[in-house]
Amino acid sequence: MPVPLMDIRAQYGPLRAEIDAAIAGVLDSGRFILGPEGRALEAAVGERLDGRPAVGVANGTDALVLALHALGIGPGDEVVTTPYTFYATAEAIARVGATPVFADIDPVTYCLDPAAAEARIGPATKAILPVHIFGHPADMAAIRALAEAHGLAVVEDAAQAFGAATAEGEVGTFGDAATFSFFPTKNFPGMGDGGMVVCRDDELAERVRRLRFHGSADKVVFDEVGYNSRLDDLQAAIIRVFYPHLDDWNARRAQAAAWYAEEGLGDMALPGVAPGARHIYHLFMARHPRRDEARAALAGAGVGSAVYYGIPMHLQPVFAGLGYAEGDLPVAEECARTALALPMHPNLRREDVAEVARAVEGALEGRPVGAAGRAQAG
Repeated sequence: MPVPLMDIRAQYGPLRAEIDAAIAGVLDSGRFILGPEGRALEAAVGERLDGRPAVGVANGTDALVLALHALGIGPGDEVVTTPYTFYATAEAIARVGATPVFADIDPVTYCLDPAAAEARIGPATKAILPVHIFGHPADMAAIRALAEAHGLAVVEDAAQAFGAATAEGEVGTFGDAATFSFFPTKNFPGMGDGGMVVCRDDELAERVRRLRFHGSADKVVFDEVGYNSRLDDLQAAIIRVFYPHLDDWNARRAQAAAWYAEEGLGDMALPGVAPGARHIYHLFMARHPRRDEARAALAGAGVGSAVYYGIPMHLQPVFAGLGYAEGDLPVAEECARTALALPMHPNLRREDVAEVARAVEGALEGRPVGAAGRAQAG
């Protein structure tokens, strides 16, 4: 049987009646923008994250832009971040007029390396923007210490990591601001675009609220140039249906990762986990020098896989003017060349993982990896 990379329908299918009822409730209320569903979601997220105020916005990219803008990051400023991430991370920095400064990553976690980040701090640096990539938390104890030593703001890009944690707490509780995405494939999903900014205090949250609504607190007086970026109540209602299932879904992803470790993937390197970290496996990223060859063979066997961030940010054409060259950030570049996302979702079964493991081993050993190949291997 085919094994898909993700299976969104299997995740929301059992909740269809609840989703339909939530949508009907919003339709009946006639409240679609900045209504009770959005406020209830903000309250639930804020309560979970140490009582920090949360502000719903239109998507995860806007969340980053609004967080940086609210913190006063702008033209002439530099923000140290990772090159191994989705484009939105660096795009948001550029969108507010600041310059992204890329530092290399940790080879175990794929997250920003604090030592590499420190080496890139200069007189124009105003913030550090770590990404909790693929569901693994960044080393926030080291990053916070670094920020405090240099007087820098910290913005956590937690788009892929709601529920991930270090020994000190959950992601979203460490920075001056943290941003989340409710894109349908995320661990904490919606059924469309949606995002959230979680803030260190009410003052910062109030500025984010003004910025998301054209720079106004009351739609009458406009204090600054803002944005139109609001999480609608239909999305918020659906996300609230999903919220009680989040921890169970994350636990089932972790179980699937444990099955991968038990099965083994030949000489593919499995994703690492830092001591004390809770990895929620938004993606299961394994590595091999013959990544592209393995991917082609897996496709022939009906096993889903995908390359994420095959061109790291410092080598993207849009940032060519920053002066980076191949070889400048070797760990990120090696991951970009060798990492492959294998099937990972809450409904992955043990037999699915075994099927993927057989297909991977066959692909890397040069055997046919369809049904005939399995018979041959047996």
